[in-house]
Amino acid sequence: MPRRHSASSAHRSKSGARPAARVRAKMGPSQRQLRVGELLRHALSEILSRDEVRDADLAGVSVTITQVIPSPDMRHATVFCEPLGGKNAGPVIAALNRHKGFLRGSMGRMIEIKFTPELRFVEDTTFAEAEKIANLLKSARVRKDLSGEASNTDEDETPHGA
Repeated sequence: MPRRHSASSAHRSKSGARPAARVRAKMGPSQRQLRVGELLRHALSEILSRDEVRDADLAGVSVTITQVIPSPDMRHATVFCEPLGGKNAGPVIAALNRHKGFLRGSMGRMIEIKFTPELRFVEDTTFAEAEKIANLLKSARVRKDLSGEASNTDEDETPHGA
């Protein structure tokens, strides 16, 4: 009698991953991940605004939580944050990572989800990148290109009889 394959093994590739999982990873976070990420972001912002964390590196520093991205299994979350003004980001991020257990416990008491994820704090560099792009757009070289001076020189070089 021929051997039958189970339905779940028929859909697996050589690597063992299901095709839907590979497609989902390329599409970005799911609606559930986005919802949980926003819930975590609001909870962390509230905890940090209450100044419950006692650390010299965090004293008097306002921290902006820009985004929280939970893993697909909701066990881990990457927290993108930046101190107000972007100064001394390294020590502030290190202090948040030192106190991630306390922050996780505080969040667990505030929100109702099955598992409170492990946190990993990372500096958010999008503000610095946006400022860099804005400065580039304000530069004289870019203004010259946008004003049309470069297109006038191109027209002068083309032969008129062609």
